[in-house]
Amino acid sequence: MISPEQVAEIRRLFFAEHWPVGTIAAQLGVHPDTVHRALATERFARPAVVRPSQLDPYRAFVQETLQRYPRLRATRLFEMVRQRGYGGSVVQLRRLVRTLRPRPAAEAYLRLNLLPAEQAQVDWGAFGTVQIGHATRPLSAFVMVLSWSRALHALFTVDQTLESFLRGHVEAFAYFQGAPRAVAYDNLRSAVLERRGEAIRFHPRLLELCGHYPFVPRPCAPARANEKGRVERAIRYLRDAFFAARPFRDVADLNAQFAHWRETVAHARRVPGDPDRTVAEALALERARLLPLPEHPFETDLVRAVTSGKTPYVRFDRNLYSIPHTLVGVPLTLVAGPESLRLFHGAAEVACHTRSYDAGFIAENPAHLHDLVAAKRRAAPLTRRDRLQQAVPEVALLFERLALRGEPLGPHATRLLRLLDDYGPAELAAALRLALARDALGAGAVAHCREQRRRARGQRPPVPVVLPNDPRVRDLDVTPHPLESSDGLTRPDDDPDAV
Repeated sequence: MISPEQVAEIRRLFFAEHWPVGTIAAQLGVHPDTVHRALATERFARPAVVRPSQLDPYRAFVQETLQRYPRLRATRLFEMVRQRGYGGSVVQLRRLVRTLRPRPAAEAYLRLNLLPAEQAQVDWGAFGTVQIGHATRPLSAFVMVLSWSRALHALFTVDQTLESFLRGHVEAFAYFQGAPRAVAYDNLRSAVLERRGEAIRFHPRLLELCGHYPFVPRPCAPARANEKGRVERAIRYLRDAFFAARPFRDVADLNAQFAHWRETVAHARRVPGDPDRTVAEALALERARLLPLPEHPFETDLVRAVTSGKTPYVRFDRNLYSIPHTLVGVPLTLVAGPESLRLFHGAAEVACHTRSYDAGFIAENPAHLHDLVAAKRRAAPLTRRDRLQQAVPEVALLFERLALRGEPLGPHATRLLRLLDDYGPAELAAALRLALARDALGAGAVAHCREQRRRARGQRPPVPVVLPNDPRVRDLDVTPHPLESSDGLTRPDDDPDAV
């Protein structure tokens, strides 16, 4: 805005001295548009010429269609008018639609005035992702705001599961030291399973929570975010004033930083619309009117039936957790909390692990693996030893003396079994007694004694028998028959008694 003196000077320089507009603007230090306004040169401008457009014949049709379907897109209108003979560009149609589309009337909202402890508002907020080991998980925040005092509670999690949703309620009520009489929700899947008009089917677990903390769930109308505007603003405030450019080690550290920020910043500010008190002071007044908490908090852990495969591990949330090897393939009950994971067989707890939010992580209890390895080590040697002791009882003394020397029994049992298969129980027993008499302990000494007996008799070494790779053949035990009884069936040709 220029003074009347400047307007008079501009007009004198233009009409009397005939200075150009650009020269006047440069000399007086004003914008050329200001010079034009002072000269009122629009009186000398040529009137705008309205040129005919290809859309003129279709203008009435476009306007009528938009009146019936206000949200119809310009691309669909373009197809409709092209079928009616329009040969122009979609760009011209978009310009026309921009001027003809009816604008919705501005809606007026009533100011929400609630009594203390009357209502809280709840919603989820998305805060990007967080890297945990090999897993990239979404970072979310459960946010609850008391509508009267604007007191705030947030719980950062790496999911938006029902268990985290319920846990956010329990922790919020514990911080507020009571529960409000009603909680307003958006149409979250964790709260509302189905909605048809005024008929609403709430999630059963949410109804259990409402029975434990006697409050009323109140879902907002669809597409009516203004009905929970206080939690929407709280999420934006949390994102801009707390989370932006904030470093943190993990989710637990982020929650700890939020607790400190809430007391020193968020609750130290004035209550919106009530500059006479802070949020902390209003919360102290509201706490006296909240519903008292029950004696025990609501249980929010996930309970699920699981069964392991062939290995002693159960899979949960992309990770593996060990169980006792005796429970492989047995149905178990998994109870997963935010920090721990427990497994039950009936009422007995059989495993407890720290919960991992990584991907591909294997949580193992050393005792589970130790018991499995010990069972495997006992199984094979005991089976071989039982077979040896059944065929040659003297082998028990050999094993006892080897155990006193601290030697592993498995290799000796394996080699003695080969001797048993090659020579039979009688020959093995004789060689074993000879080795024990010489105090030569071990399967090697027994094999040496058997070799000495073979050479003394002038016998040929045994030919190994190659069996097919078939367990029905390899696991078959055959008792050999003595060959002496067969000798009587053969007689020499010069026997006078032969017939």
